[in-house]
Amino acid sequence: MITLESLGAFALIVGLLTLTPGLDTALILRTAALGHRRRAWGVVCGIQCGTLAWGVFASLGVSAVLTASHLAYEILRWAGAAYLVWMGGRMLWATRRRAAGTPGGTGSPESPVAGGSLAGGWRQGFVTNLLNPKMGAFYVAVLPQFIPAGASHLAYGVLLAGVHVLLAVVWSCALIGFARVLRDQLRRESARRLLDRVTGTVIAAFGVRLALGD
Repeated sequence: MITLESLGAFALIVGLLTLTPGLDTALILRTAALGHRRRAWGVVCGIQCGTLAWGVFASLGVSAVLTASHLAYEILRWAGAAYLVWMGGRMLWATRRRAAGTPGGTGSPESPVAGGSLAGGWRQGFVTNLLNPKMGAFYVAVLPQFIPAGASHLAYGVLLAGVHVLLAVVWSCALIGFARVLRDQLRRESARRLLDRVTGTVIAAFGVRLALGD
């Protein structure tokens, strides 16, 4: 039976992982700072659904197959890298169009016109998380160490992933609250362009890093 001590150890590991600035943090902050609160919560829900999915996959051994199969891992890695580079490049291109005053360039990729909804945010968060093979590798390496011998791998895997999700949601609440404080300053078009350029560069850089296998 899993103990409070092992749960605490697992919570510490995934808590540190959650607090480490990364792609998820950039997506949530950027979306919330631009005033798209519903979409920001959609991104949070999508990311956490992806986390739960990786927990289930790791419990069932699917992630282990990805880790063991070089071809499967490479396919997922390149798909994830292409998606991140596309998403980051799309943000950067939109800022150029707005700066140049190009017709149709007045809205960001996440504006209400372009799908700034809860469902749109969920899709973005879920796909981003699910196409990250490093999440799968992390769960394969960490999860089995906290599942008691003879216990249901699926049940305990979902429980542990749920702990990760809970901590991530608490941290996301803090990020969204912080972003709302900055919302008034970010209403200026120049500030929005700067935010999109920074976020787009970060996301594209994550994609390039993933492609290079770092």
